[in-house]
Amino acid sequence: MADLHASIPFDKIRAWFFDLDGTLMDTDDQSVESLAQRLRFLGEARAHHLARHVVMLSETPMNSVATVLDMLGVDPLAFALQRMLRGSDPYDFRIIAGVRPLLQHLAEKVPLAVVSTRSQEAAAAFLEQHNLEGLFQFVVSRESTQRLKPHPQPVEFAAAQLGLDPADCVMVGDTTVDVRSARRAGAWAVAVLCGFGESPELHRAGAHLVLPSTADLLGLLDDRAS
Repeated sequence: MADLHASIPFDKIRAWFFDLDGTLMDTDDQSVESLAQRLRFLGEARAHHLARHVVMLSETPMNSVATVLDMLGVDPLAFALQRMLRGSDPYDFRIIAGVRPLLQHLAEKVPLAVVSTRSQEAAAAFLEQHNLEGLFQFVVSRESTQRLKPHPQPVEFAAAQLGLDPADCVMVGDTTVDVRSARRAGAWAVAVLCGFGESPELHRAGAHLVLPSTADLLGLLDDRAS
């Protein structure tokens, strides 16, 4: 299926929202490595294969379970499991190659925000670790809204914080969870393949554009500006 980037009015976008895991953070591989270590009794190859499958499948169900548990007031149980899947050290973050120049370029033009199911503490730690905090207006974390992605509420909340219509905003993420949240809110959806999402499923979820990496956005924007 062809990308639909021609339909995204980049010159009219008034804010950009970014997921963290697999979009700005290179944490998906860290999660796999951490879980594979726990499963090493299965053999190295099998443990790695199973760990990747488990972490990949955890995205949407964990968000849905966390939303239900939050309504019941017992959401720490869900996030304890999520921490186990993603690794125990929330402060050891890798950054996806090439995203810093992109963020610096965008931040000179429009507001940026993080929209993630990470905790506020973890998101702030990542931004501080990589000296990115000055580029973002705010962080929408799992504590910010009652509902989590793929529900539209996090994207709607981010737009409302800026006094914008979601139609004026772009959500960038690596999974169908991010794409569906954006589309349901009425925002534009850019999907990237540097996390766990795969091109066919991201297109099916409604992504307007699918790129190999978050960093590839910079070249695309430069091309349109020239």
